[in-house]
Amino acid sequence: MSSSQISSSSSEPSIAVPEFEQVNDVLCPVDVLLGFGQLSVGRVIGLRRQSIIRLDHSAGEDLLVTVNGVILAKGEVMIVEDSTAVRITEIHVPAPDED
Repeated sequence: MSSSQISSSSSEPSIAVPEFEQVNDVLCPVDVLLGFGQLSVGRVIGLRRQSIIRLDHSAGEDLLVTVNGVILAKGEVMIVEDSTAVRITEIHVPAPDED
């Protein structure tokens, strides 16, 4: 799932960081990961409609939100009007040496 629109239901104003003013409008790929799993090549080749792939994520566990491949947050699924959205529940600040 990728997102091209961010909305906030919080009454907090957005924080302006002058050092990043020039890149505020740069678009980054955002992915929301439901979970991870492993399949053998044979199982992948045998996938059909209605196949089930088990994931290591527990039901009800927050989803991982990545930006440019880096985990930045966790969130929960929401429905906003006619589309799927993610409500951020936790922010992950990567350590300076993380890639």
